[in-house]
Amino acid sequence: MKKLLTILLCSILSVTQGHSQAAETQQLIINWKKLNQLRQILDNMYWGYKVLDRGYTTIKKISEGNYTLHQLFFDGLMAVNPAVRNYKRIPYIIDYQKLLLKEYKRAYNRFRQDPGFKPEELEYLGHVYSFLVKASLQNIDELIMVITATKLRMTDDERMQAIDRIFYDMENKVVFLRTFNNSTQLLAIQRARSRNDVRTMQQLYRVN
Repeated sequence: MKKLLTILLCSILSVTQGHSQAAETQQLIINWKKLNQLRQILDNMYWGYKVLDRGYTTIKKISEGNYTLHQLFFDGLMAVNPAVRNYKRIPYIIDYQKLLLKEYKRAYNRFRQDPGFKPEELEYLGHVYSFLVKASLQNIDELIMVITATKLRMTDDERMQAIDRIFYDMENKVVFLRTFNNSTQLLAIQRARSRNDVRTMQQLYRVN
């Protein structure tokens, strides 16, 4: 009887160990899959960071005038349908970005030299320009996402529509900037005239 109990106990332990080993094996497989998923997530995060970082670097180079559209859109990153990649509004978006940076810097430099503006007024102008530049950079980031084949699942028509929207959004920013600059300059000239500040009007605003 004791021998039989010993055999049964050994059998139960053997079965239990077998189930335990199977469970451990299954858990190892699950852990391995989770590890691969985590690695993929990290890879995607790293790639996303590289794309965004590359976008900001590109804008910096564009603003400095030492980058070309050819380099931007044909360097292997923007591997989408040529009909989308060569869409005529893409270079206009980049041109608007360059124009916005150029015109805001030129106007802001003039206003900062004008003795008629108070420090808090210049600070306000700086906030407006900063907002416009950041918003335009977001437009460029979105453009890069749209014309990068691996970043967004979109049809060609959807990509073209997104590019149109970005184009009009950027165009509106340039129109707003010019209106804002013209209004600010008109105010500055009126103030200079009231002070009889001929030097400021002639040197900064080219008026008598």
